[in-house]
Amino acid sequence: MAKRRQQTAGTPAVVALTAAGVGFTTRAYEHDPAHPSYGEEAAQALGVPPERVFKTLVADVDGVLTVAVVPVSGSLDLKALATAVGGKRAALADPALAERTTGYVRGGISPLGQRKRLRTVLDASASGHATICVSAGRRGLEVELSPADLAGLTGAVLAPIGRA
Repeated sequence: MAKRRQQTAGTPAVVALTAAGVGFTTRAYEHDPAHPSYGEEAAQALGVPPERVFKTLVADVDGVLTVAVVPVSGSLDLKALATAVGGKRAALADPALAERTTGYVRGGISPLGQRKRLRTVLDASASGHATICVSAGRRGLEVELSPADLAGLTGAVLAPIGRA
């Protein structure tokens, strides 16, 4: 993918991508607060297949906050997430704690540029795509990049953590 950057959206995620010098594209859309699913809304608004748009979820695995990045077309398998990081039990983190820890609001949590870097697991299905979209750090803004770049920048482990 050609290195194409847009500086108009200076979220911490975009700043981190720019600093890393990787190729990415920001993709904005008009967020509808009434839409029931942030991820599905992004896929529809951008015209991107939902299996290429990934949501960022924060989970508590044995007392350690962990980021899970899975396609919006499915859900997170909490047991698989725990296994991927050598844990026993996982549950979704309290939304307020996730917001405080990452520095982002729910529906706009990005795996990039978080206030506190958390261990990250990227669903293995991402490697089947040349590029994927993840939140760029606010509702209505996605960033498209290669799964390898996302994994490299976040230190993510690839594992089958998504369910169809």
